[in-house]
Amino acid sequence: MITIHHLNNSRSQRILWLLEELEIPYELKFYERDPKTMLAPKSLRDVHPLGKSPVLTDEKNTDERNTIAESGAIIEYVLKNYGNNRLRPEQNTPEDLQYTYWLHYAEGSAMPPLVLSLIFSEAPKQPMLFFVKPIVKGFCEKVLSTYVNPQIKLNIDFMENELKNKLWFAGQEFSAADIQISFPLEAAAARGSLNSNHPQLTNFLEKIHAREAYQKALKKGGTYNLFH
Repeated sequence: MITIHHLNNSRSQRILWLLEELEIPYELKFYERDPKTMLAPKSLRDVHPLGKSPVLTDEKNTDERNTIAESGAIIEYVLKNYGNNRLRPEQNTPEDLQYTYWLHYAEGSAMPPLVLSLIFSEAPKQPMLFFVKPIVKGFCEKVLSTYVNPQIKLNIDFMENELKNKLWFAGQEFSAADIQISFPLEAAAARGSLNSNHPQLTNFLEKIHAREAYQKALKKGGTYNLFH
């Protein structure tokens, strides 16, 4: 039996969505962030040392228990063991190459500047000596304006252009790559990085939010706030 160790306001929502799309039964174990540090509780670190979410455990039998962390690795594990060739293109095709690229691009390229945006936007709001605050604020604004924000725009424009001639990121068929890329796009939308210049990405978000499996996963995992 598959168990998803689900932390509130985390990327594990994507894995619930994946399992709902595949109609794979699973158990859901909830964890709550510390309200002050926003870190995972010790109980989740007992499952995986990094205390990150998602984590999937798979009790194949009484003697074998697989524990997998990282969204991309979990997606690959689920599709390999339970997918029955669903939610990914046929191997050794151009679509398969695109699928692999977008599956890894989501966390490798799209997410880092969004995380940096959160860090450098929130840092000046933290308690500090009054004479240090303007220095920290100036430094953070400089990093945001010269590096972080241009990188976010570069990636958003790149993804927008990629969807101009196809329905989904790996081609004309919905795949797990679209599930993986959903989180950085939802985060970008929450941070105000999507606008009228990005009709393809806006349409993409509308399409995934309308999917029945997405709605089922959201109902089970609970609503979540991105980068607030």
